[in-house]
Amino acid sequence: MNQTYNAGNSPSGVRGIILASQSPRRKQLLEWAEVPFETVVKETDESYPVSLPIEEIAIYIAQNKALAVKSTVAAGVPILAADTIVVLEKQIIGKPKDREDAVNILTQLSGKKHQVITGVFILHNQKQIAFAETTEVHFHELSKEQIEFYIDNYKPYDKAGAYAIQEWIGVVGIKSINGDFYNVMGLPVSRVVQALQNLQY
Repeated sequence: MNQTYNAGNSPSGVRGIILASQSPRRKQLLEWAEVPFETVVKETDESYPVSLPIEEIAIYIAQNKALAVKSTVAAGVPILAADTIVVLEKQIIGKPKDREDAVNILTQLSGKKHQVITGVFILHNQKQIAFAETTEVHFHELSKEQIEFYIDNYKPYDKAGAYAIQEWIGVVGIKSINGDFYNVMGLPVSRVVQALQNLQY
């Protein structure tokens, strides 16, 4: 838990918030942005209506995460939740079930472009802010040896798309990105900070 939750003015211009996420990447990005926060998490169902457009799925899941902790949070404190999905050729790529699944996922991503979509939901009293940020990622062709080395050494089983851009696979395997790098890590943090600044709480 971040002990600077009740801090006064921070360099980001944002006061304390609640982060409804267990993601170490999102925690790290908020810390880098000097946003004071406290983590409050409840288990939530991450399923979604099959009729939901792809660009709205991550927002839907993020909204459920925020609403799940609403009753445990003091009034007037903004709640920030987020969810990240990976989309390849209009198909959602989830977290790998096991090593074989991780190999299959990275083999699919090899040499292709895919989209990383992070849905953000901010709840402050009766006000709701929701948006999705999309970044396009293009992988080089990855050899079987590269894929297996990455999976065996970095074990990306908790990551959508079976990779983290800030790890070895991102350094050597990604040809280009179009959009926010930090969005691929799990949070479009500059856009989030702007949204929190505009709340004027």
